[in-house]
Amino acid sequence: MTPVSWLFVPAESQRKFAKAQGIGADALILDLEDSVAPAAKAAARDGLGGWIDASTGPRDWQLWVRVNPFDTGLTADDLAAVVRPGLDGIVLPKAQGGADVARLSDLLDPLEAASGLAPGHVRILVIATETAAAMFNLASYAPAHPRLAGLTWGAEDLGAVLGVTANRDETGAWTEPFRLARSLCLYAAANAGVPAIDTLYADFRDSPGLEADCRRARRDGFAGRLAIHPAQVEGINRAFAPSDADIALAERIVAAFEADPGLGAIGIDGKMYDIPHLKTARRVLASLRR
Repeated sequence: MTPVSWLFVPAESQRKFAKAQGIGADALILDLEDSVAPAAKAAARDGLGGWIDASTGPRDWQLWVRVNPFDTGLTADDLAAVVRPGLDGIVLPKAQGGADVARLSDLLDPLEAASGLAPGHVRILVIATETAAAMFNLASYAPAHPRLAGLTWGAEDLGAVLGVTANRDETGAWTEPFRLARSLCLYAAANAGVPAIDTLYADFRDSPGLEADCRRARRDGFAGRLAIHPAQVEGINRAFAPSDADIALAERIVAAFEADPGLGAIGIDGKMYDIPHLKTARRVLASLRR
């Protein structure tokens, strides 16, 4: 099942990693990119192998690593250090398009084989909107590579590229360039048939604002959200969970269509539901946290 809450953990803090394991996040992302200073990256990378080895037992969360982007020249060394049993996926920052997923997969193939992992075991979550060029290549993620687990988007790096002075307006809403990036990430994910994951909510002290923003994200079609602080995980999980009423209606829609597969539309409580509603209902039921 696709993780709902994705919590970033600095790759140089074993204490924070140990604490994060009990927070309730669906996925922990050990971060070798933005949260580690350039001079500390090699040491942080070298320490991750032992952390991953110690995480191979039963657990209810996935383990991912955000590697450094291709243009740093550090990606291959990052992968060599972390591809081993216990790793579930790689987060690829500053991706330029679908070709980067194939490039990353080619690097993963021999590392999986050397580690005794099944081919294709390591999945890829792409941060798809962090450069100007990437915005023009979002359609290239379809058809989806077998390793592609989802697309997410980023505001901070894109803002630096554009030279913006702020990415939200006086009401707290995204400004136009970032609304566009957010929407195009949704369309690109839908086009590729993979989940869309919403970007970070920067103010980790604003729990009501986070939950309201997450409810809007779920409304718009996002399947989960990145978290920058452990305090955000509970709110993300709660906001993305379907309500009892959502679940009950989804179950009725699915049951009605299964009872008569030849129907193109059904009526429930005076409202008509057709095939798009059936797809949405199935997605709601598939999202239930177990």
